Amino acid sequence: MGERSQDKKKLYAEPSGDVLQHFETSAESGLSDKQAKQRIETYGENRLRETKQKNPWRILLEQFLSVVIAVLLTAALVAFLFQHWTEGIAISAVIIVNTLIGFFSEWKAVRSMEALHEINVDKIRVRRDGDEQEIESTSLVPGDIVIIESGDLVPADVRLIEANSLRVNESALTGESVPVLKSSDKTEKDIALSDRTSMLFKGTVVTDGSGKGVVTATGMDTELGNISSLAAEAEKEATPLQKKLDNLGRRLAWITIIIAVLIAVTGLLVGQDTLEMIETAIALGVAAIPEGLPIVATIALARGMYVMSKKNVLINKLQAVETLGATGVIFTDKTGTLTENKMTLRAVTTADGEDIHLEENEGDSSGRLSESKKESSAPKQLLKASILCNNASVTDEDDDQVAEDEQGDPTETALLRAGLKYKLNRQDLLAEYPEVREVSFDSSTMMMATIHESGDQYYVAVKGAPEKVLQACTRQVKEDDDSEKELTDDDIEHWLNRSDELAREGLRLLAVADKYASDSEEEPYEGLRFLGLASLLDPAREDVKGAIEQCHSAGIRVIMVTGDQGPTASAIAYETGISEEENPEYIHSEDFKDPDDLSDEERKKILETDIFARVSPEQKLQLVTMMQKNGYTVAMIGDGINDTPALKKADIGVAMGQRGTDAARQIADMVLLDDAFTSIVSAVKYGRVIFGNIRKAVMFMLCTNVAEVLAVTIATIIGGFYFFPLPLLPLQILYLNVVTDVFPALALGFGSGEKHIMEKKPRPKEEAVLTNAHWKAIGGWSLLISASVLASLAFAVYQFGFETERAVTISFLTLGFSKLWFTYNLRSSESTFLSNDIIRNPYVAGSIVLCIFLLLATVYLPGLSDVLRTQEPGMNGWYLLLGMSLIPFIWGQLLRTFAAKNG
Repeated sequence: MGERSQDKKKLYAEPSGDVLQHFETSAESGLSDKQAKQRIETYGENRLRETKQKNPWRILLEQFLSVVIAVLLTAALVAFLFQHWTEGIAISAVIIVNTLIGFFSEWKAVRSMEALHEINVDKIRVRRDGDEQEIESTSLVPGDIVIIESGDLVPADVRLIEANSLRVNESALTGESVPVLKSSDKTEKDIALSDRTSMLFKGTVVTDGSGKGVVTATGMDTELGNISSLAAEAEKEATPLQKKLDNLGRRLAWITIIIAVLIAVTGLLVGQDTLEMIETAIALGVAAIPEGLPIVATIALARGMYVMSKKNVLINKLQAVETLGATGVIFTDKTGTLTENKMTLRAVTTADGEDIHLEENEGDSSGRLSESKKESSAPKQLLKASILCNNASVTDEDDDQVAEDEQGDPTETALLRAGLKYKLNRQDLLAEYPEVREVSFDSSTMMMATIHESGDQYYVAVKGAPEKVLQACTRQVKEDDDSEKELTDDDIEHWLNRSDELAREGLRLLAVADKYASDSEEEPYEGLRFLGLASLLDPAREDVKGAIEQCHSAGIRVIMVTGDQGPTASAIAYETGISEEENPEYIHSEDFKDPDDLSDEERKKILETDIFARVSPEQKLQLVTMMQKNGYTVAMIGDGINDTPALKKADIGVAMGQRGTDAARQIADMVLLDDAFTSIVSAVKYGRVIFGNIRKAVMFMLCTNVAEVLAVTIATIIGGFYFFPLPLLPLQILYLNVVTDVFPALALGFGSGEKHIMEKKPRPKEEAVLTNAHWKAIGGWSLLISASVLASLAFAVYQFGFETERAVTISFLTLGFSKLWFTYNLRSSESTFLSNDIIRNPYVAGSIVLCIFLLLATVYLPGLSDVLRTQEPGMNGWYLLLGMSLIPFIWGQLLRTFAAKNG
């Protein structure tokens, strides 16, 4: 034995007798108590390893690790040290508000893998010392003989030694909701997890039948434990916005230090007052940092969370919205995301070879047989037999409504729903043909049969795998006159070829046959009459194709990773528009090598493939990692426990809200409440809008803040040679930055975005919040704004002869109003002056009106004007400052108009 022995020894591919021998146990007597005690010491309890929840104090501490916050903390401490209480309190208030918002948002989103640990059962039936007994599932050890029944949650990985019509829902591990028929027969080696029919896996659910098996792995050695380990080991990188804001913060921190030192040294060299220079250096150091940036980014993302919740998307982490906006690749499951997660009878192929397709009925995914075929005998006989040979049930409340209450195998419920549309109700048929016996589906025969009373005879209905049913048939029905004809070897070959063709189209095939017998105990699988084929498919959602087209237009690749068969995945990929080819190529899990063993050509093929079938959790994780290493921002959509490693590793993990497991939902960055792929497209769009809004807010803050720095720096240098006062006092700078700057920046964060935002390619993964082009623009705008401020000061002092305090008030208000008008310069060059996202944003207009009152208050509100040392500018002063403040605005609009005409 040994760790993960079912993988290393491939016990699923070994005869059950050899497996029992391997574990030194017996199917009849099981382990002895002594053996069990020894093995519990060796392997430990049957538990998943617990992961620690994030401590709230650690979350609080992490809020202070941002470089921007660190600089602001330093500035606040220095301000308090020099007893500048107003500055210190103002900066501290910004820090506290931002910290609290970040803390409570992340605390609400704290999730762990504890949901995996809840997947357990209290008791399990085992054989030990020759007796059947119930024990705690945590006491199971490799080699225990367990007895499994319908409804049980499988407590460990088990190699079957007996299976009686045993079906298991493995959707938590494989993502496919159709129950899997299990068998004690060995399987081939090196096959996908979903094809290991001789194994039961921890965390899956037995839906039908019973069985007995030997435990091959417990706790963290199980497949579920392996997935838990992968999820724990998968490192989630900081989201792109986190990285970008941190990089920007580091750059601003160094700029702040350099500027503060230069100003202080320059001022002292030209003879400025030492205390005033220290105060100015502190103020400019703070001015270089956009104090409102953290809170603006946080509130913009928080509003994104609110808006997305209205669009059926629950955001667990603030940065998730922005990250999805940068996504270049979306990995998605098939079942339930791209498809309806509801098996549907797509067509029936009658014994005379005619394909009868179903019409789509508006609002009804189950379809409807065409009216011209409703009185046709052959399809009606095929449906009647498939409805009688059935263990499922549906509630037919209205013939024109889709049955809402369904129980049983999805394939069988699809047949019943199709029957309702054909006016064939199972209960009515059973009243006419009472069931007397059932031969359950068996892996050896691959068929199921039911025997019913029919007058003085018995009606036998059979369905199953086409190759098996055809071998049991000697006749086939003729469509034209409801008569029969012999089923020859050529006919059988024809039907097998036809079933292969349909299977390659992604359809699930069932062959249906019947006969009349004189004895209810007669062998049901002999002398049958072939009725035809039933083709079933989980259809694509109607709105998915349009959503995927939007993704492609936006430069986003959509890649299907599914546990289903390749042909089915290929058919859905074509139907949904993931691939434009009718029979697109796919990569099967068996052909997916370890990334370290791939040649350049093989790696290139994987990176260019859009469909992956029968993939394992490890392979999903590897695919995500490969795409990330190739520069993509990756989103991963998943719903099962098998998806959790990839969900955690992806730049953004997206879980399903309705059919997703707790483990997937809790580890994901966002949850689709309606399980709809279209909701992701909305999130992508809004994510792009959010990033654009934050970029505008940063541009606004930096352009105006750098203008402050330039204005004071230039004035300090000029003042060394001529009389020229500082255009801004330290408290005036802080008032502009902390009070009047925040409201327009917040308003910019509420923008709805440009109309054609989803027609652009995703921005590069490593693109900064501000590119080189943006920094050049910041330099240009800052020079223009600072020149306007200095010009107003010069005119006030030398042209109008105003005293110093009045002149400084005019330069202070010039900068304040310049900032407000400058907001409209941040519109896209592709837009027009009267039609752009800033004009359409009512919050911008509201913030500007509010800030105008706040600027007027600095002059006319007693107390505040004394603190800021302002005076009433007078009529000439108002004309001067308003005229100068409009210069950057007018120049900006001229540039935008010129760019639009030549763009």
